Amino acid sequence: MIATFDASILAGQLAPSSINMYRRDFATYMAYAGSFLAAIDPVTLARWRAHLANETEMSPNTINRMLSAVKRLMREAASQGYVDVELAAAFDHVNGVKIAALKNRVKAKSRVRIEPEEMRQVCDAPDVAVLIGLRDTALLATMASSGMRVSEITGLKQEQIKPKGNSYVVSVLSKNDVEWREVPLSREAFQHIAAWLKARPVTSDYIFTAFDGRGQRASTRAMSVVSVWRVVRKYAGGNGMDDVKPHDFRRFVGTQLARKNLRMAQKALGHKRLETTARHYILDELEAGLTDDLY
Repeated sequence: MIATFDASILAGQLAPSSINMYRRDFATYMAYAGSFLAAIDPVTLARWRAHLANETEMSPNTINRMLSAVKRLMREAASQGYVDVELAAAFDHVNGVKIAALKNRVKAKSRVRIEPEEMRQVCDAPDVAVLIGLRDTALLATMASSGMRVSEITGLKQEQIKPKGNSYVVSVLSKNDVEWREVPLSREAFQHIAAWLKARPVTSDYIFTAFDGRGQRASTRAMSVVSVWRVVRKYAGGNGMDDVKPHDFRRFVGTQLARKNLRMAQKALGHKRLETTARHYILDELEAGLTDDLY
């Protein structure tokens, strides 16, 4: 009898949110394989790669992430004795898809650049005369001045915010961190948070809490990731920026800081490598007219 396994074998090595992503990708692979016996055959992984490339519209980056998830699980399964080490090595030899071969699927607007004046419009859009508007203003200002991930925002608690100098910092423990680190928080964002918490009629450990009954009743529950997406879509879309996503707020902070000090941008975003910050968060575009006076 074959000993089966799933993404739970990664417990203690990855954050729960990361394990959930592995679980989702592995479940998709299992559905394609049809049986566990077929799933642990590296030939199936190679055929799945071809299936994803031929029969779906997934981007090459998404396909390679899914393939890598299966390979990682197989390596861990080998270390725990579920499969042979040689079998796991055979999975590792299955190549991913080439970005150039599927470049037509790479979304041109996957990285949206937001200028400061545009960010100001979005952050000033909520109606602070109503309770939910106070919350949304605090939420948008926090995202626009901290660069925190959505998962960090939804779990944010009051004790994580601390004064430092003339402004504030937030202590966060993200998915790749082993120790708490500090991220910036603007004085404006702190003031909006204070106004929101003072007006909120309920007490909760979480700063950004949900509303029930079509936004009429304040809840003690933390906002979900989906709720944050809806807030961003509502106010960004209302200002003509339909493609803006929550992560674009983090990218905005990284881009603005990188223009001043790349090292500080890396530190604020929590990147282990400076190259990561430079590659993904410097979004300066080529200026028009650069060659007008060359001759």
